Amino acid sequence: MGNLVSICDVKDDVQHILDLAIKIKSGEIEEQPLEGKTLAMIFQKSSTRTRISFDVGMYQLGGRAIFLSSSDLQMGRGEPIYDTAKVLSRFVDGIMIRAVEHCDVVELAQHSDVPVISGLTNVEHPCQAFADILTIKEHFGTLENKKICFVGDGNNVCNSLLLIAPILGMDMSVACPKGYEPNKFILKIAKEYAEENNTEITVSDDINVALDNVDVVYTDVWISMGDEAEEIQRKKDLSAYQVDLDLMDMANEGAIFMHCLPAVRGQEVTVPVIDGPHSVIFDQAENRLHAQKAILYHFLKDE
Repeated sequence: MGNLVSICDVKDDVQHILDLAIKIKSGEIEEQPLEGKTLAMIFQKSSTRTRISFDVGMYQLGGRAIFLSSSDLQMGRGEPIYDTAKVLSRFVDGIMIRAVEHCDVVELAQHSDVPVISGLTNVEHPCQAFADILTIKEHFGTLENKKICFVGDGNNVCNSLLLIAPILGMDMSVACPKGYEPNKFILKIAKEYAEENNTEITVSDDINVALDNVDVVYTDVWISMGDEAEEIQRKKDLSAYQVDLDLMDMANEGAIFMHCLPAVRGQEVTVPVIDGPHSVIFDQAENRLHAQKAILYHFLKDE
């Protein structure tokens, strides 16, 4: 049994899961491999893409998903995570959790007797990273010699991309103002992965440096759930990192624009970019379904 709390948990299986996603999307995988399986879905934070894609994914694979909000669980009233993990392990075949704190998911995985899949924490968003890589692979036909630049706040999505990119032989840069850098521990691991795979990871507050030889320009909202109190300061700090057509012109010819959604048009990205020919945001959104079906297949299918 394994878990997907971090991309690090599946370092040796990343290519296998990506290949599974490609096969599942193309219809090569048997239709109902998870028949009789049940997934508990715990949501401490609201969601559109995560909830629907996991729910539909389990259904299409022959299983069933059960939605559980914090108010549905005793965990929301103070029951220890240890108890919740042990009880749910007796009822279901896997647990997906979209949580506020990364440490809660780590603890849940430590005590669960069934696989735990992170649907998002304040540190990582591994399922999104798999969908993103699948989208890049589809668009370019290869990941070899491709480079991602994440622009703006070095957040949870950025962290997971930093880990998955070098594993698959991709370079990655982050363009962010001082104080908005990616998680230091994750950045350290990402650079170790890059060294192992002869790729490059860089972080700079200079957009010109970060956009050098880039094939994918990626951004996310400036004010994530939980950051509302910092809205004014964040808008001020990140204003120079808006993705517009001038910024896209700095990337390689044929570069694509990515965003995990939801987006605030006119803030982190302009309308001509997100709704223009560079954008692949809806391919990304669709690929959440196929990537997560691959993750579910990998963790829940009986050998």
